[in-house]
Amino acid sequence: MNLPISLPMPLSTSLPMSFRASFGASLLVALTAWCAPSWAAPPTPEDVTRLCGDADGPAECGRRIEAMQLPRLPGIAVREGATLKVSLYPSGNATLTDVDAASGVRTYALWDSLSEINAVVLYVTDGDIGRFVLLQRATGRQTELPAEPRVAPDRQRIATADFCPKRCVNELAVWRVTRDGVFKDQFWAPKEAWDDAAVSWKSPETLVIEYSPKGGPAGQKMERRLTDPGWNRP
Repeated sequence: MNLPISLPMPLSTSLPMSFRASFGASLLVALTAWCAPSWAAPPTPEDVTRLCGDADGPAECGRRIEAMQLPRLPGIAVREGATLKVSLYPSGNATLTDVDAASGVRTYALWDSLSEINAVVLYVTDGDIGRFVLLQRATGRQTELPAEPRVAPDRQRIATADFCPKRCVNELAVWRVTRDGVFKDQFWAPKEAWDDAAVSWKSPETLVIEYSPKGGPAGQKMERRLTDPGWNRP
């Protein structure tokens, strides 16, 4: 599926929505920069628009983003044909090779490095289905996420916001980061439908959500504390 010619206008502080499960649903990624460390180099909204505006599907777009990110993140990964080798830390490599799957070619692309939690973010596709995967460099463990993660200031948690009209989980989620893996800790969904949302951290215990209610104006904001009522547990 080809990309739409024009992209939706972003929320005031971020590009709305991650690459959705259906590439045609949305191209955009929540790239809120609450206080990103100086070593972080996530793709900007302009990068995504410039590189993926005419990409022929999610795999090509992911590979274009990776080509930009590899020199920005020296020592993190190398591309060898159909294989992406991610450097583990303190030692070793994780080898990810594109393969033919029932739904189409399964591909891997480097998206970003989260040095504050010793992890990288991958963009993984199966045919026209795409998702984010967090790979922990200490162990090589991989965790599938519905949207690009935002790291908490205390580095103990990450948050994701995945909202769109079709093929999204439509929930705000908080994940606990441990050496043994990344585990969903709590999640919340609004009573009304949202077309889009982006999340950032105000403090280790408070999230800021910028969202677009269905049929309403974009750029509305709310805060949720991790202790607020209404959170669900997995």
